[in-house]
Amino acid sequence: MTATIETAETAETAETAKTAKTAKARKRGSAKPYAVGGALLTVSVLLLGICAQMVLLSPLQHRAAQAAGFDRLRGELAAGTVAVSQSDQRGRLLTPGTPLMLLEIPKLHVREVVFEGTDSDVLAKGPGHRRDTLLPGQAGTSVIMGRAAAYGGPFGHLEDLTPGTTFRITTGQGRFTFRVLDLRHAGERAPAAPAAGKGRVVLMTATGPSYLPKGVLRLDADLVGDAADTPALRIAPESLPPSELPLRGGSVVWWELVLWLQALAAASVAAVWAWFRWGRRQTWIVFTGLLGAVGLHLAEQITRLLPNLL
Repeated sequence: MTATIETAETAETAETAKTAKTAKARKRGSAKPYAVGGALLTVSVLLLGICAQMVLLSPLQHRAAQAAGFDRLRGELAAGTVAVSQSDQRGRLLTPGTPLMLLEIPKLHVREVVFEGTDSDVLAKGPGHRRDTLLPGQAGTSVIMGRAAAYGGPFGHLEDLTPGTTFRITTGQGRFTFRVLDLRHAGERAPAAPAAGKGRVVLMTATGPSYLPKGVLRLDADLVGDAADTPALRIAPESLPPSELPLRGGSVVWWELVLWLQALAAASVAAVWAWFRWGRRQTWIVFTGLLGAVGLHLAEQITRLLPNLL
């Protein structure tokens, strides 16, 4: 009987030791599920943030920028102070993002303020004037670039314009009418240069599915009537920053981007820990707003790195 009791006690002791050892092992490896869950949550929040930024928020930001740009442009047109060259009235180069002109394409229901510059930040406001070209209405060729899908996608339907279609551009030198020559894709031959004293504008955007640009689409349109006075160019094409060329990404402060990414990862790991320790309801209340705010801020910075004609 005594031997049986001792055997049972020994078995119980062994089982207790085994249970304690297993619990200790689990405790040592308990950080792994939180790390994996945090990584998955970080990626999910980031992807959702980018989608929300590109599809939902960017059109609202574009609309607000257009309203502010139109108010400023209208006031300067009335005062006669709109720049008609690459420089302002004091001879200084225009700051990228300066409202320059109004583009109206009735067939596409497009009425957009065009800003100076063509990098990702400027094209988030609306179409941009390439700074190493003349202004529309002047003798020579002017280039205007616009997004195809994000931030309102003002140039998303350029392919619907057929030869002979007309549109208008209003600058500080007046209102000019342009007639479409044709569309061309990468590799296709450009039309002959405009005759002396004549003007042309080239509208550029991305081709391919929405948010997945494959190339560049160009629309050539000639000025109807005589050209306005044409000042000399001050910015040579070879001096234009790479970020202002077609389908190029913008720039960000990398150390700031890394810090925000670390903040999102830390918040995600904390949310996973809270999910198991506090409960679902408490986790939703505490972390939904935090993860959403950090994710959207990161998504806005990442979209600056995407192609400017997207």
